[in-house]
Amino acid sequence: MTARPRILWAALGLLAVGVIALGFALNSLRGYTGHTVPRIAPEALSRLLAPSYRVETPAGAGPFPVMLLFSGCDGPKDNLDRWAAMARDEGYATMIVDSHGPRGFLDWQIWRLICAGQLLTGQERAGDVAVAIADALALPFADGRLVLFGASHGGWSILDLLALHGRGEVPFNLTAWPDRVARDGLAPVLGTILTYPYCGIMSRVRRAGWRHPAPVGFLLARGDTIADEEKCADLAGRMQGDGLPVTVQTFEGVTHGFDQNVRSPLSPFEFSPAATGEALALGRALLRDYAAR
Repeated sequence: MTARPRILWAALGLLAVGVIALGFALNSLRGYTGHTVPRIAPEALSRLLAPSYRVETPAGAGPFPVMLLFSGCDGPKDNLDRWAAMARDEGYATMIVDSHGPRGFLDWQIWRLICAGQLLTGQERAGDVAVAIADALALPFADGRLVLFGASHGGWSILDLLALHGRGEVPFNLTAWPDRVARDGLAPVLGTILTYPYCGIMSRVRRAGWRHPAPVGFLLARGDTIADEEKCADLAGRMQGDGLPVTVQTFEGVTHGFDQNVRSPLSPFEFSPAATGEALALGRALLRDYAAR
């Protein structure tokens, strides 16, 4: 092959890469603004999600506070089971919310588009959090108190729910707030626990912060290559400066998803039993603090 065809093919290759990159950027902008996200009534979203809720209760007759758990971008995995078991030991009922399976986002590894910020952004999935809050409060054994737990993308979704609600904006996938949230706001939420959440440029919370006065606990991984922990630390500092109760614990020598053992093939992340145990102990202390408020 002569030099001219090689240069032509190289130029075409660069052009193709540029077109793909532009497509991703435009789709990311679409996700951030929410202009093309289909909106449905909260009752319809509840009908979609509720059959996949995994609800368990601790020993005893109740009523109980309820912890709602939201997974990372790869869907519910064993880390949620560990956190739910710990919460039940502390007297909480638990409800694991699957945003992926009911939408078919676990088929053909479509979840990778969620991880890339191209599908089901935090601003959109915030609607799942709002609907799950209303559904959890309606459980016959619920005592009206909630704690939100979010891992990675689930943490992004919870944070963006806090941000959107603080600004009076409805999550992108809803036509309106669920009736219970419209009536009571986020008053039932005692606190939030977030493991290695995304706080980057695509999140609403990075710009808007939040106003709900309940405490928020961040459990971060130093040098996180997926969700830059410094962005969350900066956000936490800003919220502390606004007088909100925020705690931050950063784990050294671990990766993103350090408390998740089940992962996709060739994943660079590593499960750390030691850090997982420490994180659960910190989470236990937070739950006790939240329940005592």
